[in-house]
Amino acid sequence: MRVKVLSRNPDDYVRETKLDLQRVPRNYDPALHPFEVAREYTRALNATKLERVFAKPFLSSLDGHKDGVNCMAKHPKSLSTVLSGACDGEVKIWNLTKRQCIRTIQAHEGFVRGMCARFCGTSFFTVGDDKTVKQWKMESPEYGEEEEPIHTILGKTVYTGIDHHWKEPVFATCGHQVDIWDEQRTSPKCSLTWGFDSISSVKFNPIETYLLGSCASDRNIVLYDMRKSTPLKKVILNMRTNTLCWNPMEAFVFTAANEDYNLYTFDMRYLESPVMVHMDHVSAVLDVDYSPTGKEFVSASFDKSIRIFPVDKGHSREVYHTKRMQHVITVKWTSDNKYILCGSDEMNIRLWKANASEKLGVLAPREKAAMNYNQKLKEKFQFHPQIRRIAQHRHLPKSIYYQIKEQRIMREARRRKEQNRRKHSKPGSVPFVPERKKHIVAVVK
Repeated sequence: MRVKVLSRNPDDYVRETKLDLQRVPRNYDPALHPFEVAREYTRALNATKLERVFAKPFLSSLDGHKDGVNCMAKHPKSLSTVLSGACDGEVKIWNLTKRQCIRTIQAHEGFVRGMCARFCGTSFFTVGDDKTVKQWKMESPEYGEEEEPIHTILGKTVYTGIDHHWKEPVFATCGHQVDIWDEQRTSPKCSLTWGFDSISSVKFNPIETYLLGSCASDRNIVLYDMRKSTPLKKVILNMRTNTLCWNPMEAFVFTAANEDYNLYTFDMRYLESPVMVHMDHVSAVLDVDYSPTGKEFVSASFDKSIRIFPVDKGHSREVYHTKRMQHVITVKWTSDNKYILCGSDEMNIRLWKANASEKLGVLAPREKAAMNYNQKLKEKFQFHPQIRRIAQHRHLPKSIYYQIKEQRIMREARRRKEQNRRKHSKPGSVPFVPERKKHIVAVVK
């Protein structure tokens, strides 16, 4: 004969003191939990709602510039140091922990067109409308010492951009052509050109460091190899590309910010069509920067907002804006993957959280565990209609909201027109063109 007996040891569920947590016996066998999914769904819904409640991404505003912020650069060794250049030729160095300016330099006459830090972090370079390239010390001058550049190179044309090699004392400037410079020389090592138009931006690849990419105003994106005297290949788009940024984790992938409101992620080995078209902005995209993980990037637009896109998604996961923010010209993602900096027309640099609802500061182990559990729940139920609606909902300024609406109507009208044309034409005479190939004019090798 078998007898089943309920046996309970008081030590398993009785608290020793009032301050102890109540122990709850749990059986993890899913067969004994018929309501497990329902409970988890409710928890996921609550976690999603709380995430939206605590989404307060704006941290602070760094003001001090007397004109619009035109470019920014990150310090390669210090997380708390950021450099910014304005339209009146002024360069400021900021301490992000104190959130204040630690040094101001009147670097150029006219706009500061571009700036970059040396790979070791001891100095930085600026280019401006006065046709000069200047190298400055990162440290402040000694007491009584004048603020002067280490080197000044006088060029023949206006330089519109600059970028430093990631490992060698070499930098590249762009303007009428792409020039590769050695730091010790006052004339370029080599000049690369393909076409006759002005080049707006040049960027070194952080992994394959001898590769460069540039954007020209004749709608070209041109790729160069520093070891060759000629460019590699170029892709021509429907509209002009303002700037590009290389993925810091995948050597061949880069994202281009275009005038046609879209961003295009390309694999440089196959330029015939982009890997992904990122569509959400309602005005020209002016700047783009990757996160250090290479999984996301942030874009700055003329529509007075910044958006965060996952690399493999066509739509943004986050949009940031404030009432006072005007056209955003430059944007940077900090090297610790936690913050985003953007510089705009109305002379301010704004500091945002990369993850809008993230809690700053030290987390207790229980907080960390709860956060990870909630994150997994949200991932598990992310496609349920109610959770998806709450997670994707964003309040937008009226101008952006109505422009998105208008563009949706225009896209729908174009699609309908194409369908009608296909219906009333000979079969096969109106080919199906995928969205990714619509924006590419040609690839030249």
